Amino acid sequence: MRKHRRWRLPLCTLSLLLASGCATCKRFAYEGFGRDRSQQPDRVIAALGLKPGERVADLGAGGGYFSFRLADAVGSTGRVYAIDVDPDMVAYLRTRATDDGYENVEVLQATADDSGLPAASVDLLFTCNTYHHLNDRTAYFARAGAALRPGGRVAIIDHNGSGWFPWLFGHATSTETIRSEMEAAGYRLAD
Repeated sequence: MRKHRRWRLPLCTLSLLLASGCATCKRFAYEGFGRDRSQQPDRVIAALGLKPGERVADLGAGGGYFSFRLADAVGSTGRVYAIDVDPDMVAYLRTRATDDGYENVEVLQATADDSGLPAASVDLLFTCNTYHHLNDRTAYFARAGAALRPGGRVAIIDHNGSGWFPWLFGHATSTETIRSEMEAAGYRLAD
């Protein structure tokens, strides 16, 4: 029983911090401890094979964990749209982009069912740890596909249900579910 109580306080505290609207607290919750080890951002960026000048949308950018890495990968001639629904994160991203001199990062406020991207504006739709938050994912990505340029791609990273975090919070989507929903939205698996 004692072990259960120790978990309850931090989880309640984390929930209160997230609900408080504190961008710093939210960013910490999104990035947490050991994210570099578990997410392997350098490996992800390399696997995406981005080229200078490409345009990327980071859907559910949160605190910009991948947004600014993506911006470095596409260079000054490229563009990254850091997109989030949370006004606190949007404000934080705008401040960080300005303060850190990222002129190639444009921050967009999205809604739950619309990314806000213009038609034919990106070469890559990227999302990490966000897919499971979307309500009607098939419809969302069917609409978001209009933002892709010819030959555009989608890259989805999401919790697969293993480990304590997805189990505890229910933040996971199986590979099979992602694949079937994306196929239903009109996409085909490339890699």
